Amino acid sequence: MVKLDLLVIAVHPDDAELGAGGVMAKYVAEGKKVGVVDLTQGELGTRGTAATRAQEAKDAAAILGLAARENLGLRDGFFENAEKEKLAIITAIRKYQPEIVITNAITDRHPDHGRAGQLVNEACFLAGLRKVETSDTDNKPQEAFRPRLVLQFVQDHYIRPDIVIDITDYYATKEKSILAYKTQFYTGENVNPDEPQTYISNPDFMASTAARAREFGRYIQAKYAEGFTSQKILGVENLFDLR
Repeated sequence: MVKLDLLVIAVHPDDAELGAGGVMAKYVAEGKKVGVVDLTQGELGTRGTAATRAQEAKDAAAILGLAARENLGLRDGFFENAEKEKLAIITAIRKYQPEIVITNAITDRHPDHGRAGQLVNEACFLAGLRKVETSDTDNKPQEAFRPRLVLQFVQDHYIRPDIVIDITDYYATKEKSILAYKTQFYTGENVNPDEPQTYISNPDFMASTAARAREFGRYIQAKYAEGFTSQKILGVENLFDLR
């Protein structure tokens, strides 16, 4: 088992990079152990395949320097906020024992995003209940474990963030990790030109991603930042740590 400091649990391969690529790169650079659990293979995506998405996720993980990445293989578009899905996520949480979890937006344009955000929030709570029983790959019982903080991305729909984090020094790495998904995003050439163009394969999409990061950065007098929401009130030890 690799115990992680930060675990990003996201429904589609590339959600983690879009929502928290800068934060992941930042904490890897600071020596933290960071990982990603993708809930689905993104098999319903208009462009690419589950196999190409898997390779692209592996490439992005290498760019970010992740300590772990796995895919739970839930059904893209049709997973439910139900016992089976919750137990799969609880098992992953107990496996990696992260201090912090970041997950999908609590509501968004893509219905999978909001559903996954709620599902992961509930699974994080249930993972701390010892009477919820799960086993590891060797069929050994897992200990209860609850992350101390769960945050959500701000994705397509604008949501006022509860916290923004300066990623100025890591925006280039974030962008590179996103563009590792070359079947999904415009990388300077149109990969698979015979496939339909999509909302995210449009050349302007990456410009809008940068604009969002610049907007959040402006709030704290930084060039680029990522914003997140929280279901609980956040606290700090020292007011002088805040910008």
